[in-house]
Amino acid sequence: MKASDLFVRCLENEGVTHIFGVPGEENADVMLSLNDSPIDFVLCRHEQAAAFAADVYGRLTGRSGLCLGTLGPGATNLVTGVADGNMDRAPVVCLIGQASTRRLHKESHQNMDSIAMFKPISKWAHSIYDERNIPEVVRKAFKIAEAEKPGATVIELPEDIAENQVDAKPMPVTKTRRPAADHKAIKQAVDIIAGAKSPLIIAGNGAIRKRAAEQLRRLAQKSGIGVVNTFMGKGAIPRTDPHCLFTMGLQGQDHINMATEAADVIISIGYDLVEFAPSFWNKGGDKKIIHIDFWPAEVDLDYQVDVDIVSDVADALWQMNEELNKRFDGDGKLPLFDINDRQKLRQNILDDFAMEKDDTSFPMKPQKVLWDVREFMGEDDILLSDVGAHKMWISRYYQCDTANTCLISNGFCSMGFALPGGMGAKIALPDRKVLAICGDAGFLMNVQDLETMVRRKLQVCVMVWVDGEYGLIKWKQQNHFDGKHSELAFTNPDFELLAQSFGMWGKHLTSPDQLPGALKEAFQQDGPSIIAVPIDYAENMKMTKRLGDLQFSI
Repeated sequence: MKASDLFVRCLENEGVTHIFGVPGEENADVMLSLNDSPIDFVLCRHEQAAAFAADVYGRLTGRSGLCLGTLGPGATNLVTGVADGNMDRAPVVCLIGQASTRRLHKESHQNMDSIAMFKPISKWAHSIYDERNIPEVVRKAFKIAEAEKPGATVIELPEDIAENQVDAKPMPVTKTRRPAADHKAIKQAVDIIAGAKSPLIIAGNGAIRKRAAEQLRRLAQKSGIGVVNTFMGKGAIPRTDPHCLFTMGLQGQDHINMATEAADVIISIGYDLVEFAPSFWNKGGDKKIIHIDFWPAEVDLDYQVDVDIVSDVADALWQMNEELNKRFDGDGKLPLFDINDRQKLRQNILDDFAMEKDDTSFPMKPQKVLWDVREFMGEDDILLSDVGAHKMWISRYYQCDTANTCLISNGFCSMGFALPGGMGAKIALPDRKVLAICGDAGFLMNVQDLETMVRRKLQVCVMVWVDGEYGLIKWKQQNHFDGKHSELAFTNPDFELLAQSFGMWGKHLTSPDQLPGALKEAFQQDGPSIIAVPIDYAENMKMTKRLGDLQFSI
């Protein structure tokens, strides 16, 4: 068969159902081979949007999301989305075209070393120089992308290789079992927990895998230890669980900082240092740290671990639960700690979340918007946050019942993530409501793919928080430079007319009482929608004054 046909059969063999992308001349053979395949090619309007869609598809399904672009500018346009998927631990396989191998050795049209460009932002990147290698390269790309910790891989297929004839077939897909935790490390960890006075669990990005979240809940309930999640660990434990102490990572004197400062033992589960630097919560370096993750602990002066448990996270937590049962359950000593001791702190945080729920001011306060949104969204519905000041408010105020229902880019922190990410979310999980919240800056970075959502009739609501500035940069500068900031203002389109121009429903709010009705109407549309919400970001500095310095990095 033709090599491009083999290539597509290998993708089918991996279980691929969708590819997001923008094709070009150099991958025309692959595109024509896809015409005879059940794989759904989602034609996007920008390669970056395709990569973000694949990123979110991978996060939600656990299977590789695929994006496709051509050589040269097509490949460079994919870079930001691929890097985001890689650093935010999403399985992504990126397919790129390349010029004929007969001209790669010399200066020629659109010729560049794309593989060298992708290597620093992916787990593995490779070009196919022999059509007989296609089955091995494809199998390896998927195996590496989906292995813990997940990330991005890149396959480059030159146009002359794609059109060659080949006698080969796809390789079988075999499941790789992840390693179990070392039993001595588990016993050491339980020793430390048993001797602790005020332990705390930090649940990070790796804790939201389905089996890991289940075992984490068992550990919290069995031990009586409270759980704090990072921005990307939301839903690892339900917001209604008394062990849930909500989110760390924003303000210097936020309520939860009292618990982290008082903790003598930290059990970090699936925690990535890219999410929230340990220097913020372990300033004195005096806490004992139990690290449980798929990879060994990063080397960091503020993250010197006492026990390094390298394992499948769910298995490690299961072993810890079994060890706790073995040691203490027969004596009736479980839970080891009384979670009721944390309820005053938990109630203080809940009261804080509700402070502005009845506010009627306009432009709307971020807290009020998120209260109304949380009331509207179901337990399993999906909210995506773009990057900007709104991300900080979402991270603190929007809490979750289940894992992977609030998707935030906090490893690579890419503006422009949420709108195309919503497209990937809706295709991955079509039965759920999908709400993408963007700032007015990030919204326009990938606004072109509203057309893709209209064409595909994807029921995604894009909520735009309107303030006419790069609000997060302003907030950060004001915090660091005694209220001063550089020029950050810009103008916006008429969002209702913009929606109409794309052939979709849109509404620009003029009063706070319109929001619940607008959300309801948005999700009655046969396709995407826009809700523009004027936001009062004077609340940014008010929260800084109330809760101390900002601690996140941008």
